[in-house]
Amino acid sequence: MSTAKKTTDHEEIKKWAKEQGGVPAIVKGTEDDGEGLGLLRIHFPEKSNDDDLKEISWEEFFKEFEHSKLALLHEPDGVFSKLVSRED
Repeated sequence: MSTAKKTTDHEEIKKWAKEQGGVPAIVKGTEDDGEGLGLLRIHFPEKSNDDDLKEISWEEFFKEFEHSKLALLHEPDGVFSKLVSRED
């Protein structure tokens, strides 16, 4: 088992997600009428058919990612990933 890595680097996140078949998404119903876009996820359509997720652009994803001060915690081999607070 590999060790999980925490990153905020946009290019690294996009590269890792694409290698795993992931796309940027939000959880439907969590959209905010204010400034927030909603709960972010990296969705893996080939691994999960989750109708509760809506695909968004990487530009939208990273705007909310920065606004919410998030980081991606992931294993390089793609077994595990989670969006977490940068503060932790």
